[in-house]
Amino acid sequence: MKIAIIGAGLAGLTAAWEIASHDSGHKVDVYEAEGRIGGKLYTVPFNDGPTDMGAEAFLARNEEVVEFFTKLGLADSFVSPSGLSPLVYVDSKLQSLPSGGMMGIPSSSESIAPLVSAETARRIDNEEPFEWKIGGDVSVGKLVRQQFGDDVVDHVVSALLGGVYSCTADDLGLRATIPALAASLDKLAADGPVKLSDAVRAMEQARPRTPGKGAPFQTFRGGYAEVYEALAEKSGADIHLDSFISGVTRESEGFRVKGAPNEAGLYDRVLFATPAPTTARLLPALSPAASAALKKVKLAGSVVVGFKFDSDTDPNGNRLPDNTGILVGTDQEDVHAKAFTLSSRKWPHLAERGGALVRASFGRFGDDALVRAEEDDLVDYALDDLQHITGFDGRAAGVSEIFTQRWFGGIPRYDETHLDTVAAAHAALADVPGIEATGAWSGGVGVPAVVADARGAVERLLA
Repeated sequence: MKIAIIGAGLAGLTAAWEIASHDSGHKVDVYEAEGRIGGKLYTVPFNDGPTDMGAEAFLARNEEVVEFFTKLGLADSFVSPSGLSPLVYVDSKLQSLPSGGMMGIPSSSESIAPLVSAETARRIDNEEPFEWKIGGDVSVGKLVRQQFGDDVVDHVVSALLGGVYSCTADDLGLRATIPALAASLDKLAADGPVKLSDAVRAMEQARPRTPGKGAPFQTFRGGYAEVYEALAEKSGADIHLDSFISGVTRESEGFRVKGAPNEAGLYDRVLFATPAPTTARLLPALSPAASAALKKVKLAGSVVVGFKFDSDTDPNGNRLPDNTGILVGTDQEDVHAKAFTLSSRKWPHLAERGGALVRASFGRFGDDALVRAEEDDLVDYALDDLQHITGFDGRAAGVSEIFTQRWFGGIPRYDETHLDTVAAAHAALADVPGIEATGAWSGGVGVPAVVADARGAVERLLA
């Protein structure tokens, strides 16, 4: 069987590998519009070693993705983090990020009290019940503001979610982004009054009393390039870079991929592994309904500026904090960056290189000004913000390398209608045999979710 995969990011390469694992007799062509593979995974060759400028870790407690990486032969490359904790910059001062709760949503005021007003702390501890529709969804920001107050959202929840989704909590759906909490609310609603704090507390109590084996997150010694290069090699697929696909049509004997090399001919199956707007653009001739559904998905952009400093201490003795990173409250007006990852503090294999590796992140949904800013401005913003927040003068410490990576439309906005949109798209695709679609818009954010969704798409495609 001849199969075309459009997109050579994690989803497309995983799909190509999965097809090969089913039957090596399939002929697979992968078409990628960019000049490299990997998509939102991007490992940059810094002088001292490979450094990720996209995703940098995976959830190691997800047994399926660990098994997947092990099958790729990458288990010996796993690296665990240092175990240090993150900070949050709120009210113009650095504070510890609260532990417990769920994505910054607390079960009581105890851990979060230093970051919010006394009035908010009282609201949390004296929360009033609210009406919750079982199976429904709502904006995370709207719900937390309603129950606890604005400063919980602006100081903690949006700071945490913004680092993952490049959106504020107000732009994200609870069930789409924190599904376990939505399920906890469903359970409460089935039995009686519903409080957000009770739902979070129930989740805390259900967690294992003893730590699980190993660290919750891990990365790869050689960066995510180890993953996408292994997938490309072991899939056996023919990968065509700089190949812009303009559309796909059905003919009597198969599917015509427009923009593919003339000798490509017709395909028996086509898998779309592209962002939702791109997939919507490619689908009208095959499934107008799926195309219309996916047009509703909006994307959030961001920028990562990576620095290699000669030292982690400037000439005046100001040292980078002994923490994994710094999140910035969304109402902090004197800072451009939304977060700093202190990479050489977070990952021991990066600390071994000497000096200090730091990543500054900018940009949230609906505000592309920083995503499109001049590189020199972004570098200055990052260095100024880092000194303003920590006291560390990166310029004086010595900057040996800088890399700026813009992620235009890097992540879908998982709002409160997103899951319905995805369901509608897949229902429409099910009516068109021979085509499938996958990607972060379909399975959710994070490497394990993308891998699982791509493998599921292949199962349906080959059925």
